Amino acid sequence: MKGWMKNIRQVTPYTPGEQPKRPGIIKLNTNENPYPPSPKVDKALKEMDVSMLRRYPDPTCQILNDALAHEYHLRPEQVFTGVGSDDVLAMCFMTFFDGEQPVLFPDITYNFYEVWAEVLRIPYRKVPLDEHFCIQSRDYAVPNGGVIFANPNAPTGQILDLGTIREILDANRDSIVIVDEAYIDFGGESALRFLDEYENLVVIQTFSKSRSLAGMRIGAAFASPELIRYLTDVKYSINSYTLNTAALIAGAASARDRKYFQETVGKIVRTRERVSARLRSLGFIFADSSANFLFVTHPEIPAVKLFEALKEEGIYVRYFRQPRIDNYLRITIGTDEEMDALIRFLEGMILL
Repeated sequence: MKGWMKNIRQVTPYTPGEQPKRPGIIKLNTNENPYPPSPKVDKALKEMDVSMLRRYPDPTCQILNDALAHEYHLRPEQVFTGVGSDDVLAMCFMTFFDGEQPVLFPDITYNFYEVWAEVLRIPYRKVPLDEHFCIQSRDYAVPNGGVIFANPNAPTGQILDLGTIREILDANRDSIVIVDEAYIDFGGESALRFLDEYENLVVIQTFSKSRSLAGMRIGAAFASPELIRYLTDVKYSINSYTLNTAALIAGAASARDRKYFQETVGKIVRTRERVSARLRSLGFIFADSSANFLFVTHPEIPAVKLFEALKEEGIYVRYFRQPRIDNYLRITIGTDEEMDALIRFLEGMILL
């Protein structure tokens, strides 16, 4: 072993979904929105004064924070924004998880939680989901250094009701509880309504899914002004200029267009329900999804075989080589045309 190796931090990295370069493929593997951003985003970017780009962006992100505060009926000092929810979550791990007790999160969830804990040397414990891939609130009523969970969960798509979230919050008043709501717009109720009641609550959302701005990398945290101040202190200690000027302008324009946002989310939900019914008729088994994807298994055809056959056809879905879920596929909801192509191919495999 080389002497300098002992000073290198080595971790198993998060593996993002494949970004294929093949022309004409159907990409249903990274939970992107199949529809374009709000027309107001297009207009705002076209009207942007490019001379602004010679200067650093606003480190306070005021235009975006104000728009989000207005949209969610919060105060601007309750909003923190960063370069995608990944960046915001990383800031939260650095800021809020600095104790000796382990941070708790589900064993089947967004894999980045474990990566951040490993990189930052944060003690953690993965709490097993039950046999139906559900969180049980009693499992989080134990001493801990913080709690984080995705709602709806990824990759299962299952939602916790607000009553269960309240149980977790009540059991953890001395810990920071982070609810990662990357997919909340596609089903369920947001925990934002609890912010005034629980000073230890942080809610995370993203513009990558329901707002069609994955390429802009915009994420947000909502919490008490005190917690937001702590987050901002860490941000300014690392990189005060996070979101670029174009992203701030695009994000603010998107946040202001509630009508388009609701229309787009509605289309995805309707497609999800139609495709769910069709997949069940083909023998697929899965829980109801509250996200923009389905997490499915088939009792007769191994998931890896389906994954490879779909990929050969130019239809990309997500397969996880991970205990307990290695016979499942996560399928992003695309346009009706894309989902019809998926169904036709699966019919050919299963019915013939």
